[in-house]
Amino acid sequence: MKVEVSELELTTERFGPLPLINHFIERLGLEALLDRYVPTTDRRVRLPYAKGLGVLLRSVLVEREPIYRQHEVVSGFVPKAFGLERDEVPHVSDDAIGRALDHLFDADRGSLLTDLVVAAGEAFGLKFDELHNDSTSVSFCGQYRHASGRSIRGKRGPFITYGHSKDHRPDLKQLLLVLTTTRDGGVPVQFRCEAGNQDDPTTHEKTWDALCRTTGRSDFLYVADSKLCCREAMNHIDHGRGRFVCVLPRTRLEDGEFRQWIQNNDPAWELVWDRPHPRRQHGPRDRWRVWRHKLPSAEGWPVTWVHSSLLALHQERVRRERIARASQELHDLNARLTGPRPRKHAHKELHEEVESILERNKVQRYFRAKVVQDEAHRFRQARPGRPGPNTCYVRKTRSFFRLEWDVDEQAIACDRKSDGMYPLLTNDRNLTAANVLEAHKRQPTIEKRFEQTKTVFEIAPALLKNEDRVEALFFVHFLALLVQALVEREIRLAMSREGIEALPLYPEDRENYRPTAEQVFRLFSLTQRNVLRHDGSTVRVFDPELTSLQRQILTLLRVPESVYQKGC
Repeated sequence: MKVEVSELELTTERFGPLPLINHFIERLGLEALLDRYVPTTDRRVRLPYAKGLGVLLRSVLVEREPIYRQHEVVSGFVPKAFGLERDEVPHVSDDAIGRALDHLFDADRGSLLTDLVVAAGEAFGLKFDELHNDSTSVSFCGQYRHASGRSIRGKRGPFITYGHSKDHRPDLKQLLLVLTTTRDGGVPVQFRCEAGNQDDPTTHEKTWDALCRTTGRSDFLYVADSKLCCREAMNHIDHGRGRFVCVLPRTRLEDGEFRQWIQNNDPAWELVWDRPHPRRQHGPRDRWRVWRHKLPSAEGWPVTWVHSSLLALHQERVRRERIARASQELHDLNARLTGPRPRKHAHKELHEEVESILERNKVQRYFRAKVVQDEAHRFRQARPGRPGPNTCYVRKTRSFFRLEWDVDEQAIACDRKSDGMYPLLTNDRNLTAANVLEAHKRQPTIEKRFEQTKTVFEIAPALLKNEDRVEALFFVHFLALLVQALVEREIRLAMSREGIEALPLYPEDRENYRPTAEQVFRLFSLTQRNVLRHDGSTVRVFDPELTSLQRQILTLLRVPESVYQKGC
């Protein structure tokens, strides 16, 4: 039968990186887990809750459009790329996804997370011997007057309120996002939302207990920042036969005692790393040294002191800049006070202004400043006319304030002795000083996960009407972060295994030595297929043509090229 060209319809359907993402979702068994923990029991529901959550998860990874635009997003893609059948696409709406989030909030998310992490460990061979924990604040647009931790369908909802904003947005309410990642690739394994005004030290006990349940062990090394150095949290981990490494804060007595001791003593530093400058080719070398103090902490645990050569240079430069800035501000203030027309100031007000300058620049211990009241005398004739031997003069006295200050060189020399040094605390006496430093230096990996959450996934500022959906949405973001971290881990391990130093993933085919999932997804973002139809029937499908670099990436990730063929 002859078909006219005008009767044919050519449509374009995007694949993007979704077939690659779906491969990792299948390896995790995520769809089956969502279907088990968030089942659809109502026959009237046209879009199953698990599929609605799957649509939102894939959108967070690829498009990051608002929930009310998910139907537009799905319509431009191959339906199966979003885990949908073609007849399910019209039922994708903000209401359907919102109801899916409601049921996810009602589900046993703790058990779901545990099963998911166990499945990830088995499928990808994750190691749980060292886990890193940190927290960050997530800002919210809106008032959320009812989001006060109230009970919602028998569960406690999130408490969205004002707190110490790590995003420097004190005008917005927030939630505290607590995240734990593995040493092995920085893969997220535990996540929890806490109240926006929750103190960070109080979160560690719950986190450590949850990690024990998830990993089925308690002997992993728990690494955190100085907020872990709380006696209750450390004792909780130690009594549970756990191990930890954290930074000893400056407020502890052990820190001050060491900085006083080092004024007249030289530790026997052990060189751990001697590397080139990380940013400047001809800059000073980056040297890291450690030394275990003979005097333990107040709890009886070993304290390891760390010295960084670049950190010492940085602290010295910052101190000099602050001192110079404070001197300029004091000089400008003194010039206003001693000028021809000074503003009237009270002694107390001037003293507070001087203290404010020193405190703002953090140089109180380096300056000795005081406000001095002085007098200036001026003489003039008592009567007009030409002055003579009998002319009488009248003295005019003007009182004014001026500043006197000097820099305490001894205090500067005292602090310079301990520049670049900070203490680490651990309860594991079997760890060497070098082991403690190495564990601590792997902590910044979790900061990259927070950065991806806020920049790539655009989680903040968030705006949802129901606070229960907020917590469920955060769980979806955790799932997206998990998939993204697994992609990064797999491609970096494959590069190491194959001896590939870099891949041309940057613009203009520039080399990338540590590929991220976002760069891999961007490489596949324009992948699409063309479908020729006649009277609603498919005549021919033109599959996407993959480039050599795309094929190389799929090979490294162990993803078959068939995922981009017509059957997907």
